[in-house]
Amino acid sequence: MPASTPKPPRIAVLADSDTRWKWGALTAGRIAPGGAPVLDGFLLRGRATPTPRQLAEVGVHADSLREVTATAFLRAMTEEEYDVVVLALVGGGVQALLHGLGRAWEGRSRRPVVVTGYVGVVYEKLADGLLLRHGADLVLANSRQDAERFRAVYEGVGADASAVTEVALPFLGGAPYTGPPGPGAEEGGRPFTVVFAAQPSVPAGRRERTYLLDRLVRHARLHPEREVLLKLRSRPGEHTTHLEELPYQKLVRRADPPPNLRLIHGHMGEVLDRTDLLVTVSSTAALEALHRRIPTAVLTDLGVRETLGNHHFTGSGCLTSWDRLDAGHRPEPEEDWVVRQGVAAGEGSYDTAFDGARTRIAGLLARPGGLPPLTPYYTLATAPGYLPGILARHHLGPDGLPLPGAPAADREPGPVREIVRRAARGAYRHGVQRVAPAIRRMGEL
Repeated sequence: MPASTPKPPRIAVLADSDTRWKWGALTAGRIAPGGAPVLDGFLLRGRATPTPRQLAEVGVHADSLREVTATAFLRAMTEEEYDVVVLALVGGGVQALLHGLGRAWEGRSRRPVVVTGYVGVVYEKLADGLLLRHGADLVLANSRQDAERFRAVYEGVGADASAVTEVALPFLGGAPYTGPPGPGAEEGGRPFTVVFAAQPSVPAGRRERTYLLDRLVRHARLHPEREVLLKLRSRPGEHTTHLEELPYQKLVRRADPPPNLRLIHGHMGEVLDRTDLLVTVSSTAALEALHRRIPTAVLTDLGVRETLGNHHFTGSGCLTSWDRLDAGHRPEPEEDWVVRQGVAAGEGSYDTAFDGARTRIAGLLARPGGLPPLTPYYTLATAPGYLPGILARHHLGPDGLPLPGAPAADREPGPVREIVRRAARGAYRHGVQRVAPAIRRMGEL
């Protein structure tokens, strides 16, 4: 009698922005034990809920995808059976869902493996973000360096550090860089291409963002033979992981850019296919470029500061300035640093980066008697002045149960409700991108 075909693992991914959906969905595919999973996507309703265009740009297929509130997601987790749940959320969201899931699964003999982690470079709020993620079965670290830092934080407060699992960023890949185009490119060739990877909140101020844009324009004018691309994260009216009060789309109107400078959107991997020099302040795109051996410049023009995130690249060999780039400098990365960041191509290291996570998940799923209850570090005993506020933001009480009147509708909104929601999001974006900067300017008078 032929052996039965094993069922593919079923994974639920809850994400609160386009970048976290990309990370969560791609991570699910790489950590699934036993082959390609059945992937159910859940988008947490909020200010950064991805638009259809943003989802299409990510390019990740899900077997189902719906928008939910936190309480609706908790209900779905009690009504449907999953092997793994990936929480691709900001730290406070992870903590709230860990407590909510703990109550929702109370008394069950078996529950899914819960996984969480970070979208990219962890350059701020290390202790805060990590402790908010504590309690998941796996806390993924994107590099050896991150794994060491994560364990040190947990052990330093007396929390169990065994959940920390070293992997890599799930979206690395693409063809290795083969060098710039020759001076006599044949018909159909391309010019030397410089890409500036913009970030929504780094830097945040008008003066610094205008400075970066002016230097990009200047570089394009100094090198008319080059194609200079400003890679944007979102279109006007969209939000991503971080707020963007001063979109470059607005600032560029006053910059009078030359014809060889263009603003572009699209999948970063496709943009890197034609990139000869990647320039950024601290974007995760730098790690994608380094993985492909594309020359990568991390700017020091605004200083090397924790608030900018470029301090993460000290020792990388990539820190440089616009003046040097204008003069033709192309940074050379330090190989040891690249290896410690988990972005080293070659030697098959990236191909095996997720083996440990898959093996660990398979072991947890096969554990006799099922998994123990979720036990986050933050409880009403360890953080009574902090935890209730985090839970309340997601309409959960101190006991992890939904508060009375908590929004739980996970059905498709009617036409009137949809109009109201769009108007509310539009008003929020207007407040962030127009009213707030104006108030700050008035305060500086």
